[in-house]
Amino acid sequence: MASQSFDLIVIGAGPGGYVCAIRAAQLGLNVAVIERENLGGICLNWGCIPTKALLRSSEVYHLMHRAKDFGLSAGEVGFDLDGIVKRSRGVAKQMEGGVKHLLKKNKVTVVMGEAALAGPGKVSVKGEKGTEELTARNIVLATGARARELPGLEADGDLVWAYRHALVPPRMPKKLLVIGSGAIGIEFASFYNTMGAETTVVEVMDRVLPVEDAEISAFAKKQFVKQGMTILEKTTVKKLDRGKGKVTAHLEADGKTTTAEFDTVISAVGIVGNVEGLGLEKAGVKIDRTHVVTDEFCRTGVDGLFAIGDIAGAPWLAHKASHEGVMVAELIAGGHPHPIKPGAIAGCTYCQPQVASVGMTEAKAKEAGFEVKVGRFPFIGNGKAVALGEPEGLVKTVFDAKTGELLGAHMVGAEVTELIQGYVVGRTLETTEAELIETVFPHPTLSEMMHESVLSAYGRAIHI
Repeated sequence: MASQSFDLIVIGAGPGGYVCAIRAAQLGLNVAVIERENLGGICLNWGCIPTKALLRSSEVYHLMHRAKDFGLSAGEVGFDLDGIVKRSRGVAKQMEGGVKHLLKKNKVTVVMGEAALAGPGKVSVKGEKGTEELTARNIVLATGARARELPGLEADGDLVWAYRHALVPPRMPKKLLVIGSGAIGIEFASFYNTMGAETTVVEVMDRVLPVEDAEISAFAKKQFVKQGMTILEKTTVKKLDRGKGKVTAHLEADGKTTTAEFDTVISAVGIVGNVEGLGLEKAGVKIDRTHVVTDEFCRTGVDGLFAIGDIAGAPWLAHKASHEGVMVAELIAGGHPHPIKPGAIAGCTYCQPQVASVGMTEAKAKEAGFEVKVGRFPFIGNGKAVALGEPEGLVKTVFDAKTGELLGAHMVGAEVTELIQGYVVGRTLETTEAELIETVFPHPTLSEMMHESVLSAYGRAIHI
């Protein structure tokens, strides 16, 4: 095939890559995006979106069991696992179709196949029709990441699952072990536990959801335990003995090893960047622990070569990847975008109860030398939360005592993944407590708790 020339080639069509391609096309560049599997990447097909569809089913199922609390009556409550999975896959397929339409609408050339760098400004693509070469002045690596596999804990799709298997389960687990309590692990634990699996979560760190504020982790743990989960912290899975229809896990805590039997194990022990087979080392790209090293503008140090999203390292979040994609597209088109501030990127976990945060935890703020003012407000003090039947939750805000800067916000409870954005906007606008205190929050809403938490930090809370 003859070589095709573009202004920009994006390798990977996940939430970083396809967004970068579309923004660049809007800015008048001739763009190609290369994808080896699904448009929309892992996030849309095997991550964020289908997991939210599964979790929505478990949320509705949980509410059906609570019908009596709301003065309602329901017949026999049951579920069809195949039906739940079918809905989840349908949602993912619909979104993939949407991305395909957007790329076409913006006149982005889509090339399906495996890409590799073939010299400065050159990319070779191995597809169904053989290999073709594309050239461009600028290339963006957006190849994402995959599940980390630890020796002896590898997924087999039968007894031991990675996230992909857990999204299209061959059966409903009866006794489930989830290894890792980050966002992926705890979301699957939440889904399967709600659907009736006897669920144990093992975390090597000293608490579940270890990146969250310690107070929020403790609150969430209490709720998980109340829901029937077993949580084992400071515990390592040393090995898995796989038998017929069962797995014996060897668990080590405090220097002692015990064994426990499960019919299913989900391994969620982090991710590794997709850096292999791209010809990166040959091109002179620096790689550190499976991630491409970049500057604040996602430049790799190799002329005309950028890396965005999961391949460029933490935080491993789709919205961070998308924003980096836009920033790089604008930079390539001659603009002057602002670099992304990791401290203004929210993290959201869609377990029950939901967890969301932005900025520094209380401990991190103190470590950084700040004198802090901390505010808290419980869901039980909010009329809307009680009316919704969701009185379990907490909003926590951390301020710099000297300047009033909002250093961090941390929440656990119903719909906090939607609420957190208020604080994200606040941090982006470099707000202080004064502006937040002066802001009028509508009533009755869950968002009023955000106001009360700010007031609490300054000894002014009304409803506690």
